[in-house]
Amino acid sequence: MQYYSTNGNAPHATLEEAVVKGLASDKGLYMPETIPSIPKAFFNHIGEMSLQDIAYVVANTLFGQDIESDTLKEIVNDTLNFDIPLKHVAGNRYSLELFHGPTLAFKDVGARFMARLLGHFNRKKGKLTVNVLVATSGDTGSAVANGFLNVPGVRVFVLYPKGKVSRIQESQFTTLGANITAIEVNGTFDDCQALVKAAFMDTDLNEKMQLTSANSINVARFLPQMFYYFHAYAQLARMGKPLDKIVMAVPSGNFGNITAGLIGKRMGLPISRFIAANNRNDIFYQYLQTGVYSPRPSIATIANAMDVGDPSNFARILDLYDNSHDAIAEKISGCTYTDEQIAETLRDTYRNEHYLLDPHGAVAYRSLLEGLKPDEIGVFLETAHPAKFKETVEGIIGDTVKIPSKLAAFMKGEKKTVPLNKQFPAFKKYLLSVDAR
Repeated sequence: MQYYSTNGNAPHATLEEAVVKGLASDKGLYMPETIPSIPKAFFNHIGEMSLQDIAYVVANTLFGQDIESDTLKEIVNDTLNFDIPLKHVAGNRYSLELFHGPTLAFKDVGARFMARLLGHFNRKKGKLTVNVLVATSGDTGSAVANGFLNVPGVRVFVLYPKGKVSRIQESQFTTLGANITAIEVNGTFDDCQALVKAAFMDTDLNEKMQLTSANSINVARFLPQMFYYFHAYAQLARMGKPLDKIVMAVPSGNFGNITAGLIGKRMGLPISRFIAANNRNDIFYQYLQTGVYSPRPSIATIANAMDVGDPSNFARILDLYDNSHDAIAEKISGCTYTDEQIAETLRDTYRNEHYLLDPHGAVAYRSLLEGLKPDEIGVFLETAHPAKFKETVEGIIGDTVKIPSKLAAFMKGEKKTVPLNKQFPAFKKYLLSVDAR
């Protein structure tokens, strides 16, 4: 399959080219030339299938033209070596727990898939070192760093905003060493993302280094995230729940997660509608209300992984719906909540339902509390383990949050970072100095 740029001024690319390049030459985001449909018969038996089997069918539908079946199956099975359970919270509301992977966050799925796919392409072609640049507001950095750790022929540079990532999140990518470098930027997540984009736009840098991105900018990072939407549907089918009015509530920052779900729906997944749940960084919510997209500097909140003022994947949503505001608003509703509202939801759910949310899941869960109709089944994405935000969550619930052993192990390591300002010349100079070693 070929992939085209959302900006429409770059040559089409193969899957390998799209994954290795990350960003198109016209600085647009890659999209599959066609979105293939999955036969309806698949959904008649989906409740009888495992997560790995479901994911393979979806992956093969998308990537089967470009990757041998045995290789693709191996990549899928190796990526998804953990559970993604659907837990009942209350009434007609369910939590899709995406925090059972190695770094206890939803991005484990996309990061692990991309790492294994890029490793496959490197082995196949014997390419020179690929340099992965990734900006993170929290979970992306840890998922990518751990997904790519010790992958031959790959170096990873994680850029994160100084003082704006939880201590536990930070420990997951600053203590690894090996082929992982953590860059501590004196700025915001948007500044980190701007540095990554500027690197891809710099001709001189790209002539000297092979660069790619592991943010949801990359097709191999965001597309596999649709696997768990299909798996949620399968689990509801297994429970014998009505399947004609399923609502997916998605904590939305850079919008890669919800975009993957929307493409899954285009492939045939019978999801009735999506809710894009925002914190105070509500650029998309405002777009739904006005039809005008007005990015602005991000605002720091207790749901820090969603603190994005200019979501990259908005371009993909526009492309998917032919730039039609009406079409987008028909399929996606929005909401926005303050820190106080997020905290209230987290605290009340813990006390009343005995279910502990993380701040991002709390945003999505509140959207179901306020917007779910009685005849609908609501599924919200619980995107990270609450312990990753231990101090924040404990301060809200007034109780102790136990740190899982996976997280505790990271916190024992020594923090190693490269401090940089938010100016691109300093970042470029550093990358070139590393490449010259």
